[in-house]
Amino acid sequence: MLYEAEFLGENEIMAFFNSAVGVLQTLVVALGAGLGVWGIINLLEGYGNDNRATRF
Repeated sequence: MLYEAEFLGENEIMAFFNSAVGVLQTLVVALGAGLGVWGIINLLEGYGNDNRATRF
């Protein structure tokens, strides 16, 4: 006798969604880290033009 969860393959579907959520979490964390590094670099680049004595 088959149980409904086995018939519908619910375990396989949930495993797929769990895997997909894990991949998306990794992508979001990597994207956030990349944007954070980019923002820090942009902030540090902006401080290079503060010295009026070096301007012509």
